[in-house]
Amino acid sequence: MKRCHRCRKDLDVKIPVGRKDACPFCGSDLRCCLNCGHQAPGTYNDCRETQAERVLEKERSNFCDYFAFRDDASGSPDRDVSSAKAKLASLFK
Repeated sequence: MKRCHRCRKDLDVKIPVGRKDACPFCGSDLRCCLNCGHQAPGTYNDCRETQAERVLEKERSNFCDYFAFRDDASGSPDRDVSSAKAKLASLFK
């Protein structure tokens, strides 16, 4: 299932996602780094795709040729961080 990076609501989007497509719930851009499956905070340019051009505004629409809408079933960075924090907290209790 596809989800918006901002409002986290489920989306029924057509692939490929166009540059001007926006979330019907909150209006944020859908074709942006924060919705991409290659996005990985902490890596160079926060992207696993080594040939992608640098994008400074990760929440804004862009022309990246490597954009692939993140599938929420594969896990989102927010969920990974919260589960990691929970595991860390359980270690020190």
